[in-house]
Amino acid sequence: MPGTFSQIYIQVIFAVKGRQNLIAKSWRNELHKYIAGIIKGKEQKSIIVNGVADHIHCFIGLKPSMAIADLVRDIKNNSSNFINTNKFVVGKFSWQEGYGAFSYSQSQIEDVYQYILNQENHHTSKSFREEYTQLLRNFEIPFDEKYLFDWID
Repeated sequence: MPGTFSQIYIQVIFAVKGRQNLIAKSWRNELHKYIAGIIKGKEQKSIIVNGVADHIHCFIGLKPSMAIADLVRDIKNNSSNFINTNKFVVGKFSWQEGYGAFSYSQSQIEDVYQYILNQENHHTSKSFREEYTQLLRNFEIPFDEKYLFDWID
């Protein structure tokens, strides 16, 4: 779109169905690269993709012509197919329904990048549930716990 200028930075978070710890370290980086490729293939900017065994964080520079819901649908669908085609897990892999999407300013890019980069260390002291509900509270997003992800306590 000529004459359209934007600066939209979105962190997207989604979890493995049933919150199972299925994303093994042995192929995790390959999955992250594949997801980054999906984002780039949709002509969006993949700033960083990282996660742990049960969930993924994607930090994206989003163009206004791309709906977040469409991008996340494509990321989840294509990455599930990638995992299943490569038989990385026993049985059928899928992501849970839903996701979190949080927006950031230019001045926050480095902090968000470092936060996502250090997910493994971060989750030694904070559970995914604590992380996710804290983000919802920080962004003042009203929520009912029964509509959030399936949690493993």
